[in-house]
Amino acid sequence: MTAASESWQAPALEREDRPQGRDEPPSPFDDLPGDLMIWVLIVSELLVFGAGLTAFLAVRITDPQGFAEAQDQLHRAMAGVNTLVLVTSGWLAALAHRAALAAQIARTRGLLAGAGALGLVFLLVKALEYADAAAQGISTETHAFFTFYYLLTGFHAAHVVAGIALFALVAARPTPRPVQAVTAFWHMVDLVWVLLFPVVYLLR
Repeated sequence: MTAASESWQAPALEREDRPQGRDEPPSPFDDLPGDLMIWVLIVSELLVFGAGLTAFLAVRITDPQGFAEAQDQLHRAMAGVNTLVLVTSGWLAALAHRAALAAQIARTRGLLAGAGALGLVFLLVKALEYADAAAQGISTETHAFFTFYYLLTGFHAAHVVAGIALFALVAARPTPRPVQAVTAFWHMVDLVWVLLFPVVYLLR
């Protein structure tokens, strides 16, 4: 057995590496994909985004006409393209996890690179959208809608940047468990955008 193949068996032997001689009761978190801490992070971030969207909807009730007029100044086409880009990126990340489980190192790295590259495309399109808004003189102070728009989409973009950085780090040693963890994080980023897109860009 080669050293490379042995390294791929490490994730499968994680439970055997625990101290012997004492029986620990199974934890309900043992079967979670990735580490428990990544799920603590994911749940925390979902709660933050959920609170932001709830606040957006609550304030929108006070000025539906103003929010609708502000929304008309957004580029729905760009946001739609970004939705397809991010969903495709999530699909590549899922394939990367499958490849990691099959010990296909080169394929795993290629898929992680593809997912990260699409993340960069998402950021580029978002930057073009922001630039167009700035050219129209739109800022966080233009209307309450745009305050929420920049806060929610900007915070999400920061998570996209974090995900791309994690893809790069994990690609250096793409064993199944780290790939699974970063894929779970990226799916959270996807989910948040899938919620942001209709609420911010389409809801009337």
